Amino acid sequence: MHADPRAGNVPLRGRGHSRLRSHWIRENGSDVVEVAELVYGKVGRNPLRWVLAVPENSNFHSVKDLEGKRIATEAVGMTKRYLAENHVNATVEFSWGATEVKPPRLADAIVEITETGSSLRANKLKIIDTLCTSTTRFIANKKAMECPFKKKKIERIAMLLQAVLLAEGKVGIMLNIRKKDLPNILGKLPALERPTVSELADPEWAALNTIVTEHVVRDLIPELKELGACGIVEYPLNKLVE
Repeated sequence: MHADPRAGNVPLRGRGHSRLRSHWIRENGSDVVEVAELVYGKVGRNPLRWVLAVPENSNFHSVKDLEGKRIATEAVGMTKRYLAENHVNATVEFSWGATEVKPPRLADAIVEITETGSSLRANKLKIIDTLCTSTTRFIANKKAMECPFKKKKIERIAMLLQAVLLAEGKVGIMLNIRKKDLPNILGKLPALERPTVSELADPEWAALNTIVTEHVVRDLIPELKELGACGIVEYPLNKLVE
């Protein structure tokens, strides 16, 4: 059983966010404070989707075709509200275990969360509608946010979590360069703002430090070397605070 930040004994938690309110908040009618958005997934940084899926070889093409049918899902409340909004009467059952394996024998359709749709396709299911998109949100109970000490701690945790995500896919680059070659390097080197240029003991040389996206490094380092850079160091980033 998961701890509930509404009760006051657990001040904060991460949950999926759907449209303006999270599907978890919508399921439970919870009154919590949204502290930060944390966009991440198993294979990328795109929002997840709660979708309505049916067997590929079925005659179901829209939610209207599910009148009187059975739908399996973990998001029972959200699914019932979705059906009501579309004026469809169907049986909604809570899904224990892998939801995508239930059609067609244990359910006519499912409402499931997906990132790429690969698991649905592997089970010969097709998506016929999207109920909402979802990202993880860092939430806290209102009592905790009313306490200055707890509020400050929670906001610091949120900042560090966001810094981890912001650093994903980026690396740092350090190098040395003769000052006469500096303009050529600056023209080639990308940065979040501008590269940091530092003086060295030798007045004819400077050191540069910058952050770049990881996928460009393979081509960038040889180009920097050709422009006169030396002592080039690539290093990983754990956190990046803007």
